Amino acid sequence: MVEQTVATKIAFIGLGRMGLPMAVNLVSAGYQVTGYDRSKEAGAAFAAKGGTAADSARAAASGAEIVITMLPTSAIVASCLIGEENALADVAPGALVIDMSSSVPADTLKLAEELKTRGLSLVDAPVSGGVGKAIDGTLAIMVGGEAGDAARAEPVLKAMGDRIFLAGKLGAGHVIKVLNNYVSAAGALAAVEALIVGREFGLDEDVITDILNASTGRNNTTENKVKKFILSGAFNSGFDLALMSKDIGIAAGLAGDLGLDMKLLARTSQEWNAATDELPAGADHTEIYRYVDGGSRRG
Repeated sequence: MVEQTVATKIAFIGLGRMGLPMAVNLVSAGYQVTGYDRSKEAGAAFAAKGGTAADSARAAASGAEIVITMLPTSAIVASCLIGEENALADVAPGALVIDMSSSVPADTLKLAEELKTRGLSLVDAPVSGGVGKAIDGTLAIMVGGEAGDAARAEPVLKAMGDRIFLAGKLGAGHVIKVLNNYVSAAGALAAVEALIVGREFGLDEDVITDILNASTGRNNTTENKVKKFILSGAFNSGFDLALMSKDIGIAAGLAGDLGLDMKLLARTSQEWNAATDELPAGADHTEIYRYVDGGSRRG
C-alpha cells in the first residue's frame, strides 16, 4: 500500500480479528488513527503496528473527524456511540460516523436520526472478504447513505478495500451485507450436505470438492473453505458461527417486515440458529459441517 500524508483524524472502535487489520491499513495510508477495544491486548497490538490506543471509546473519538465502528451488533454500536460509553460526546463538529459492523437496518436509521440532532452524519459500510482480505486491504465494502456523506467516506474506505459499492440510501449497505451472508450460508449448507451424502455413498470428499469446483455446483464454501478449514479439521476461518447466524436472522427479519414469505431464508435461519445452540460457544462458522454431520446421524 502506498503511504500518503492525510490530516484527517480517525477514531476506530472495535479492534477485533477484522477491525485490527483494517485500522492498521488506515495507519499505513497515513491517517491519524486512535483505536479502542475492550481488549487491552487488542489495543496493545494496534499500538505495536503504529496506531494510538485509547483507554475508552470516548477518548478515542475525542476530536475525531471520522469515527469508524466495527462491532458485533447494532445494539453495541448504539450503546458505544450514544449510550453508556458516549463515544461521540467530544467529536469534532460535523463528524462523520462510518458503521462497518453488520447491523440491523432499522437500528441504523434510528441511530442516524439521533446523530442528525447532534449535527453528525452516518453512513453504513459493512464489509465482506474475511480476515485475509482485511489484512491485505482488499475487502468489498457496501456503502449506504447520502451521496455527499458516501463521497466523504470513500477515500477512507479505499484504504481498507479495493471494491467500494454505493448500495443506495442509508441502511442499504447493512441490507446487502446480511443478504450476502444469507446466500453464503445457504450455499455452505448445500455444500456440506453434498459432502456428507457423497461420503456415505463411498466417495472421497476431496474428489467431491474438486468436481464441484469444476462444475456448476461450486460456491464460496467449496472453493475457499472445504479443503482449507473443513476437511483439514482446522475450523479456524476467523468468522464465528454465531455471527453468521445473527446476520441470517437479520435478513429473515427484514423479509418478514416487508411482508415476504421467503421459505428457504427462514429454513436457513432455523438451521444456523440450531447449530449455534448445539455447538460450543465461539465455534467457527465452518463447523456447520459438524452440526449437519451430527444431525444426519440423529435423523
